[in-house]
Amino acid sequence: MSVHDELSSVQRCLDDLTRSVGRLEQQMGGGGLDMRRVRTDAEHLRESIGLLRAAVATQVTPGRPDLVTMSDTPYDDSLWIDTDDEGLGARDRRAP
Repeated sequence: MSVHDELSSVQRCLDDLTRSVGRLEQQMGGGGLDMRRVRTDAEHLRESIGLLRAAVATQVTPGRPDLVTMSDTPYDDSLWIDTDDEGLGARDRRAP
């Protein structure tokens, strides 16, 4: 499953949890400290999933690097005056 599918599954489960907490709150009277903690925890989960969805939406797709345009114009020869050809030795000597 993709991350989007997993987040959707978590969201559905969280919606079920919220409905169940609401029904339980009606049955128990809803005024107790324990019930308020459960309701608050469910709300925190909803906020956390929202933040996670936002973070996933801003991520760059892995495995697909940004394209870099390479110019077809030749390099300036003055860039290579003080260098040797790697693996070929110096210009005035023979390679081993």
